Amino acid sequence: MKHFVIRMLAIALAGWASRAPGAEPGAHPAIRKAMEAFVASGEISGAVTLVGDGEKDLHLSADGMADLAATKAMTEDALFWIASMTKPVTAAAVMMMQEEGRLSVDDPVSKHLPGFRDLKDASGNVVSITIRQCLTHSSGLSEVSIPETADVDTLAGLMPLIVAKPLRFAPGSKWEYSQTGINTAARIVEVVSGESFPDFLEKRFFKPLGMKDSTFYPNAAQLARLAISYDRPDGGTLRPVKLGFLGGKDLADPKRYPRANGGLFSTARDYARFCRMILRGGELDGRRYLKPESVKLMTTVQSGSLQTGFTPGNAWGLGWCVIREPQGVSAALSPGTFGHGGMFGTQAWIDPVKQRFHILLIQRAGLPNSDGSDIRRAFHEAARSIP
Repeated sequence: MKHFVIRMLAIALAGWASRAPGAEPGAHPAIRKAMEAFVASGEISGAVTLVGDGEKDLHLSADGMADLAATKAMTEDALFWIASMTKPVTAAAVMMMQEEGRLSVDDPVSKHLPGFRDLKDASGNVVSITIRQCLTHSSGLSEVSIPETADVDTLAGLMPLIVAKPLRFAPGSKWEYSQTGINTAARIVEVVSGESFPDFLEKRFFKPLGMKDSTFYPNAAQLARLAISYDRPDGGTLRPVKLGFLGGKDLADPKRYPRANGGLFSTARDYARFCRMILRGGELDGRRYLKPESVKLMTTVQSGSLQTGFTPGNAWGLGWCVIREPQGVSAALSPGTFGHGGMFGTQAWIDPVKQRFHILLIQRAGLPNSDGSDIRRAFHEAARSIP
């Protein structure tokens, strides 16, 4: 009990400090109140939230703690594992290569990765899949487990493991969330660009966009700002958990392949730069990254009538989830809103009708459905009140 009281006092003091004159001038009271309630209830340790439009940030707040054991307050520049929020970035890289004539999303994967000529279905028949199917989660590719990739440190090394497994279903016949499909698309970017995927992203997006803290491999200074990940088993006390995708490796160890499906670390301000560029149709600060038609192709429904996840009313673009019919956690958003969530509850959604984007960064494992969490719902609802 004593430790709990001390911890809550530290959280309260962190909140008071963040309200000090000159601190976080853009924090919106309704969002801050919603996040502080989840911190106080022990549902999350802390959060960084950001709401922006095409020109500026409308809200930015750091609430709660980044590290409970160290009583370290959450800060606006805290680093988070954003997990599957990486997928839209991968899709943007594919579209950039399509614009340059290096590929078409309707190309067979085997055109760029010859090893995929040996891809087979469960009956042993040779099967062809397209880049588009990889990006819409309709390829049928089987997943490769973390133990199976223990010695893999490049996307090139991952491909034979993917090809060796039979397809789960006929390409294009159904939707099934696929990590291997996104990683396959990223490997194609490497082949057609002649650059490693991390180098490509750094050169084409991160450096010119000013995303200085977005990386697959955080350095020591960035790791010092890492928000600790927590689980809450059986609704009890939050306890720290390791990032499972590391497979037992140290986070500072670069000997792992760049998971284009969910390996990026970033901050709220960094990812806001990416969201703002997409919201503006592929341009930011006078520099064009993508054509408006490429952004539209990515962020509008490409999955047809296929039944998709993770929450009701969703469909799929190319690497982006599209909210076809807002409801439940997405009720406060407009039809056509697009974005992506991450395994530990991170969220980023761009509303093209209201011309705003919402970023929620938390590190909470064990949520029944991170895309359908009450935390996400409360954030969207509170953001409604921003003028």
